[in-house]
Amino acid sequence: QVQLVESGGGLVQAGDSLRLSCAASGRTISNYAMGWFRLAPGKEREFVAAISRGGGSTNYAASVKGRFTISRDNAKTTEYLQMSNLKPGDTAVYYCAALPGSPLVTYTAAYQYNYWGQGTQVTVSS
Repeated sequence: QVQLVESGGGLVQAGDSLRLSCAASGRTISNYAMGWFRLAPGKEREFVAAISRGGGSTNYAASVKGRFTISRDNAKTTEYLQMSNLKPGDTAVYYCAALPGSPLVTYTAAYQYNYWGQGTQVTVSS
């Protein structure tokens, strides 16, 4: 069992940066692929970014590529999402997720993930 807790959300202005963290406990996360998803009002849950078990592979949604960076520190059992040049369209609740994936493989579908955090709100004003 893996427990995930997100932090770092908040209210920012368009163009600002924000870093989300996802702290994992319960198991060694080096055996888990991880990802970020978001849910905006009136929309379906959306894939944002994913990272493989060892961090050697990453994957991004087209809408955030070049602006967001996913990373992980297995020693600190923490996953990060660095968000830059934020836009009002990035406003959503952001969730981190984990699954016992294969090395160098990233996962972009929500149904593939076994464990989820409670979410952290990101609001970007224009």
